[in-house]
Amino acid sequence: MADGQMFDLSGRIALVTGGSRGLGREMVRAFARAGADVIIASRKLDACEALAAEVRSTTGRRALAVACHVGEWDQVERLAERAYAEFGRVDVLVNNAGLSPVYDHVSNVSEALYDKVLDVNLKGPFRLTAIVGTRMAAGAGGSIIFVSSTASLSPGANVIPYGAAKAGVNNMTVGFARAFAPKVRVNCIVPGPFLTDISKAWDMQAFRRTAQKSVLLRRGGEPEEIVGAALYFATDASSFVTGSQLVVSGGSAGG
Repeated sequence: MADGQMFDLSGRIALVTGGSRGLGREMVRAFARAGADVIIASRKLDACEALAAEVRSTTGRRALAVACHVGEWDQVERLAERAYAEFGRVDVLVNNAGLSPVYDHVSNVSEALYDKVLDVNLKGPFRLTAIVGTRMAAGAGGSIIFVSSTASLSPGANVIPYGAAKAGVNNMTVGFARAFAPKVRVNCIVPGPFLTDISKAWDMQAFRRTAQKSVLLRRGGEPEEIVGAALYFATDASSFVTGSQLVVSGGSAGG
């Protein structure tokens, strides 16, 4: 295979949850530029539709927008049904949607907040992967990518439920790789601090001071810097890689 073909997604179908903003949006754009038709899923249909229109106009690829709350079991099932009804298959699945609510002290984490974090970060990705991975394994195969967090490796006091959920994602990566081998590859990207839409609420001066001490590259990542890892796992460039984690953190603490 020529080097230029290793990162080619021509003729493939990619489904990205949490695909309308942040890291998911950059993955959608990159997959479409690489030749894939894309399914963009998130809670806000208007944001998905806007990105789908951008993809169509800039790349000429097909793009489907689907509203889906990945913490809801039945909505995840409907997302899979819609994807297969429209495209007939899914070749690349990215479980990117995530949620990490702020709390002031761990003793104040409510049952509702705890359940919400586990539902979005762990339950939904489990169900979607079970559905899509089973169909991939029965068909031509494919690539499944989980998106975890360095909080799964070294959680701070303010992200304990989130870190626990993402640690579960790391575990599921290996389990699903074994369940769907040899036709489906399952891998995990483990991002560190990225300057996505969420970072707009950060105290950036404080973050920069912290990054100087705790991140080897002395900064947060830009959203487009996730693209290399996503394309690597999605394409034939990683054809002999499964059950693996790739930390993309700038050398931050915990990764």
